[in-house]
Amino acid sequence: MGLKILKFIFFGNYFVGLLAVALTIESTLQLKVPFNSLSYYILVFLVPIIYYTYAYMGATISDGSQNPRTDWYSRHSMLVKWSQLILCTITLAAFFHMLGRDYMAILHLPIKYWIIVGIVVMMAVLYYGLVPVFFFNLNLRNTGWLKPFIIGFIWAATANLIPLILLKIESGVDVTESSFWVFLFMKNWMFCTVNAIMFDMKDYAIDSNSQLKTFVVRMGLKKTIYYVLTPLLIAGLLSLLLFSFIEHFLPGRIFFNLIPFVLTIIVAWSMNQRKKIFYYLIVIDGLILVKALCGIIGMQFI
Repeated sequence: MGLKILKFIFFGNYFVGLLAVALTIESTLQLKVPFNSLSYYILVFLVPIIYYTYAYMGATISDGSQNPRTDWYSRHSMLVKWSQLILCTITLAAFFHMLGRDYMAILHLPIKYWIIVGIVVMMAVLYYGLVPVFFFNLNLRNTGWLKPFIIGFIWAATANLIPLILLKIESGVDVTESSFWVFLFMKNWMFCTVNAIMFDMKDYAIDSNSQLKTFVVRMGLKKTIYYVLTPLLIAGLLSLLLFSFIEHFLPGRIFFNLIPFVLTIIVAWSMNQRKKIFYYLIVIDGLILVKALCGIIGMQFI
C-alpha cells in the first residue's frame, strides 16, 4: 500500500506541484512581498502536474518493460485520464475566477510583463512541440544540451517571474526596480538547470539510442559531473557568497542558503553509478524542496 501511494505521488507528478509551490513561497519571503492569492497557488500546484503528466499520456505496456514510470502510466491509463480531466477542470475554474476578478488590471499590465509571459509560455509550449506542424515542427525537448537550460528557465520563471507579474495584477506591487529579484531568478535558473542535467543521467541509455545529444550522452557520466555540474555549482556557491557580502546577510542566512549547494555537490559526486528511478524522483528532485525550505528558514535570520 505504501509503495502504491509513493508511486501515485511521484509518478503522478504531485511532488512536482509541491516543489513549484515551495519555490514560489521561498521567493515571496526572500523578496519580502505580499503573498499571491489562493487561486494562484492552486494554479502553481496543478499546472506542473498536468504539464509533466502530458509527456506520459498514451504510454503502452510494451514501453513499460524498461521504464517503471511508463509502466505505471500504462497500467493506470484510465486513472491518469480522469485525474487530468479533473485537474484541468479545477485549473480552468481557478484561471477564469482570477480573470473575472482582475481583468481590468490585466488589460492595463505594462508591455514588459506581457513580453515575459509570452516568452515563458512560448518555451513551455515548444518544449513538447505543441505547435501544429503546419506552422513549424520544433520540439525543444529534443534539443539535447539545451534541454536542461530550458527546464531550468521555466522553473525559475515559475518561482521568480510569474508570481511577481501576478502580484502586480492582484496588489499593484512592483518589485522589478530592485536587483534582488534578478539574482534570485538567476540562482534558481542555475540550480534547476543543474538538477535537470542530473536527472538526464537517468535516461542516458535511452537518449544515446535516440541520438539525443544531452550533456551526459556527449561527455559521459564522469566528465558531466566533473566538468559541467561541479563548476556550475561552485560558480553558484561563490556568487551567493559574493551577493551575501554585498547585501550584508547574517551568517545564519548564508549558512542555510549554502546547504542546498553543498548537498547537490555531494549527490552529484555520488552519481557515478546508475541509480533506481525513485532515487532521481525523491533525492534529485528533493534537492529543490531542500533548497526552498532552506531559503525559507534562512529568512528568519534578517
